[in-house]
Amino acid sequence: MLALGLAAGVMFAGGMAMGLTGKDAAAATAAVAPEPMKAGGFKIDPVHSGVVYRIRHVGVSNFWGRFNKVDGMFSFDPANPSSSMFDITIDAASVDSNNKQRDEHLKSPDFFNTKQFPSITFKSKECRKSGEGFDLVGDMTLLGKTMPVTAKLTHIGEGDRGERMGYRSGVEATFTFKRSDFGMNYGIKGDALGDEVMVVVALEGQRQ
Repeated sequence: MLALGLAAGVMFAGGMAMGLTGKDAAAATAAVAPEPMKAGGFKIDPVHSGVVYRIRHVGVSNFWGRFNKVDGMFSFDPANPSSSMFDITIDAASVDSNNKQRDEHLKSPDFFNTKQFPSITFKSKECRKSGEGFDLVGDMTLLGKTMPVTAKLTHIGEGDRGERMGYRSGVEATFTFKRSDFGMNYGIKGDALGDEVMVVVALEGQRQ
């Protein structure tokens, strides 16, 4: 019923526009036009953003975990991706595998060594159009070592969400890396844990 009501509203507005001329017709048509994209800088909303990862376990299954704290800034203009900027910080100690004992092991020097390296960071260097999405190229720093990564970026949407929420934008990025490249080798020998990790970063930001 809601969809039918919306469709009827669009048809009514369009019909009104056809019966008008000049500025009045343009104004009526604009009332039902899609909201335009806008460029700008966005502060990451940590409550509505998240980071999840996937790793192979004993060669037979994929295990998913997440990081509960992500912060930073980004700017993104789908019409001019080369002007984009991403500066993201993940709290390594916020790793969450749904098991307290395992989480403590993940925070240890065997894995993220969070006491010595409390943050995982990504800083973009280039963004370019690629197919239906974008390639986001940048440097990821993990365990104090910086390596280049390329993420597949999708622009989910953006728009003004009122006085309380402000103007917002959402993106999602997916990339893979080898943890051994950063010196995280625990469990690779014997195939207890895979070397390749897939990461999905979903960001929602409020324009500043």
